[in-house]
Amino acid sequence: MSEPKPLMPQFTALTIGLAGGLVAYFVGLPLPWMLGPMIANTFAAMMRAPIAGPDQLRPFVIPIIGVMLGSGVTAEIFGLLGTWLLTLLLLPLFLACAAGISYAVYRRIGKYDPVTSFYSAMPGGLNEMLILGGEAGGDERRIALAHAARVLIIIVFVALFFGLILGVSSGGRGAIQWIGIYEITALDYVILGSCALAGTLLGKWLGLLTAPVFGPMILSGIAHIFGWVTVAPPTLFVVAAQITIGTVIGTRFIGATLAEVRKDIGLSAVASFLMLVAAVGFAELIVVISGIPLAQAFLAFSPGGLTEMSLLTLAMEQDVTYVSIMHIIRITLVIALAPFVFKWVRRKP
Repeated sequence: MSEPKPLMPQFTALTIGLAGGLVAYFVGLPLPWMLGPMIANTFAAMMRAPIAGPDQLRPFVIPIIGVMLGSGVTAEIFGLLGTWLLTLLLLPLFLACAAGISYAVYRRIGKYDPVTSFYSAMPGGLNEMLILGGEAGGDERRIALAHAARVLIIIVFVALFFGLILGVSSGGRGAIQWIGIYEITALDYVILGSCALAGTLLGKWLGLLTAPVFGPMILSGIAHIFGWVTVAPPTLFVVAAQITIGTVIGTRFIGATLAEVRKDIGLSAVASFLMLVAAVGFAELIVVISGIPLAQAFLAFSPGGLTEMSLLTLAMEQDVTYVSIMHIIRITLVIALAPFVFKWVRRKP
């Protein structure tokens, strides 16, 4: 078991994250409370500031996001399940295409070894790919940097794509609907808190992927569908959760040399851009055949993190349930199939 990190560097990172969030909010960036801390702490890590990631807070704040996402679930969503079939059928094909493109970038351009190239290229969760890649003998630092850079780059790119290309408004300054701490009842607090705690425990007991997000999201969705509660968690809690998540992502670049970061971020930028081009292509196909809005289809295929993409979907006022489920399936498929695909790829030169 790793030793706990000193508190002061974590506090410094969170303070930098808060400052970054405030700046991002007042200049009108999309998803400011996560994007601001993420960018600010990335720069702080590059400048060798005395910071550390508040990783121990993440398990406590992630369920808040799950409860918030569940508050957007409505009974009408079940009538749309049939329209999701095409996305489900195309998702494995997209993953193969995106992973193949990304692998070629890391292997042919970056000259990484086959193991590091493969697990850096897989559009799955950072922690899972890091564990699998490390066990297979890959360079864990490069794998971690590749996925951290992918998440950061894709969030920034998708936010800009929505604002500049699709013209979709985002959750910047003035767009957020504030829910005060005293605006919900004691019963609301009990129900929402129970969804967070019981959902996390239930998700882990059932072995659900990303249980701290998906478990609370399921219970919160049920509670809102049946009308047991009609509000989301107080905005202050949600903002605090986003600042923590953004800070954790930014601090993943701690300890990396400038040369490593330049190369890894450069390769990740190329790989991420090509994956997003593929995502746009598949999204357009879904739009033509099934009529699902381009914004939602694009978000469903954008290979960022589940929590981050769900938050971005919420900020863009799109269907959170559709996008979240597609990302859960994406990550599940990658984790389940990556070791088997790797055995086949390793036979290649």
